[in-house]
Amino acid sequence: MRIGILAYEGCFASEVFAVSDFLRIADHVARDNGAADTDLFRTSVVAASPEPVAAAGGFTIGAHRWHHDFELIVVPGFDLSPATDLDVRLGDLGREIDFLRAAGHRRTRIASVCVGAFLLGEAGLLDGRRCTTSWLFASRLARRYPRSTVCAESLLVADEQITTTAAFTASLDLATAIVRDHLGADVARATARITLVSENRNSQAPYVVESMVQTTAGPFAIAVQRWLVDHLTEPYSLSRLAEALHVSTRTLLRRYADEAGCSPLDFLQQARIGAAKRLLTDTDVPIGEIPRRVGYQDPSTLRRLFVDRVGLGLGDYRRQFRAC
Repeated sequence: MRIGILAYEGCFASEVFAVSDFLRIADHVARDNGAADTDLFRTSVVAASPEPVAAAGGFTIGAHRWHHDFELIVVPGFDLSPATDLDVRLGDLGREIDFLRAAGHRRTRIASVCVGAFLLGEAGLLDGRRCTTSWLFASRLARRYPRSTVCAESLLVADEQITTTAAFTASLDLATAIVRDHLGADVARATARITLVSENRNSQAPYVVESMVQTTAGPFAIAVQRWLVDHLTEPYSLSRLAEALHVSTRTLLRRYADEAGCSPLDFLQQARIGAAKRLLTDTDVPIGEIPRRVGYQDPSTLRRLFVDRVGLGLGDYRRQFRAC
């Protein structure tokens, strides 16, 4: 299988080499299990020119001049912060975006890691498709490419020939999926175990830090959210909330949905889950006490919501994420 990993100015070198190294190890595993050389991966790091590419942090990556003979192109993410001007950043990557657009027209398989999804979006490859990226930038991706459906909690989304993944270490989940698709589940499983890569991740929801998620809510919705956070542990009352905001319940629900895209109760549930996460990781509060601390008199309500939204039980979350 011919794979081109795209290197470009400011990309993360670790996401380039994590994929190529994992595939190389998979080749060894497959060969040891009798695979023919024609079944193995032929991986190249490619760029707009054969000159060395300055990755994020100033590290140089040697690359071959790109071409269109690949069966799969992998697009790593780049150095991005919430304050970055994406118009400027993506404007500097016009050659790469044109290359991806042309590859998309040829129906070449293309996969991105993390915010590499923005390059796919600029090339028009996310239009009408489901996709994902780092949870930190999912709302930004959705705003910029409204014709796509951003699955913010998904770790990996494949839609026809386009695959997108969550952040950074999801490059290894992508590499595992590539091996599974091309060399089979047994080789993928063995390679994952040799490299200590998790075989069962399917969601980035457990990793979300709610306070860091960017919001696009308007001023009315923000006022609602502040009130709800200030009264987090009190029973939810729509009429009391409306009274505090000096509007009718009907007006409150309509205006909040217009500005935030969900209901006040949806926000409150997510805020309570965030508070529960902090109690689980940063305190010794007994698990049985946490539901009451975040506003639930019936412990089963939080347990059910936590599993639905985070994908883990309270005890499993504490064991996995508690600070040492």
